[in-house]
Amino acid sequence: VVLCTLLAGGHLLLEDRPGVGKTQLARSLASSIDGRFARVQGTVDLLPSDVLGTTIWRASTETFEFHPGPIFANVVLVDELNRATPKTQSGLLEAMAERQVTIEGKAHALPRPFTVIATQNPTAGFDGTYALPHAELDRFMTRLSLGYPSAGAEADLLDSPPAPSLPPVADLAEASEAIAAVAEIEARRPLLEYIVALVDATRRHPLAEAGASPRGGLMLLAAARAHAALDDRDFVVPDDVQALAGPVLAHRIQTVGGVAAEAQQTIVDDALGEVRAR
Repeated sequence: VVLCTLLAGGHLLLEDRPGVGKTQLARSLASSIDGRFARVQGTVDLLPSDVLGTTIWRASTETFEFHPGPIFANVVLVDELNRATPKTQSGLLEAMAERQVTIEGKAHALPRPFTVIATQNPTAGFDGTYALPHAELDRFMTRLSLGYPSAGAEADLLDSPPAPSLPPVADLAEASEAIAAVAEIEARRPLLEYIVALVDATRRHPLAEAGASPRGGLMLLAAARAHAALDDRDFVVPDDVQALAGPVLAHRIQTVGGVAAEAQQTIVDDALGEVRAR
């Protein structure tokens, strides 16, 4: 899912408890493409300028000089995003959607490739958190929960902790070329109609107040193309769509009042069972 998100040019939301490897995952992803990694810690006093950057007056030159923030990296980890205020959260929207930030009326392009990996801990029992608005959730291509490792994997972790960084397997130019190539993978009309039918089924589900958005369908197609590429194919099949439907669509669904958020995945599962692949 993480590699599909990167190759599809999307952003990832990690929802899990502390200490399960979210930061290590983001750092390793940046190392694998020899990219710049930046980490931002979400706090209640974090300002948009702390993330995006700001202009500083230089008396020696009598001009304003732009100082880029940590958002100007290839892989940006925003840890505990839901601890930042809505004002700071909204400051990420332009960067995630447009690959640029506007400071003092001037647009600054972000490096390519560019991926935001945001984390949030479960809100139950945690004070000082601000739920992400649906408009922001919709900007994340995928949502993932790492969960606890198996007993054997955790014993291996204790025996040999992960290295701080990994050797790259590609450079930034190769990663950008891969992203461009993935966007050209063939998806025929019946496959597109299958995606539309799945998205529509989430909207008609009795547990859904609002189903997945059209952006959800676009991102599901992009992620499915990346999945096909990782499977060494230059065309998309329904299996690619089904493999990514949960991570791409579930977090975009608003459930009816009184229904637990876990029902989002149930709605996607029901849609997959209802709609036949063409």
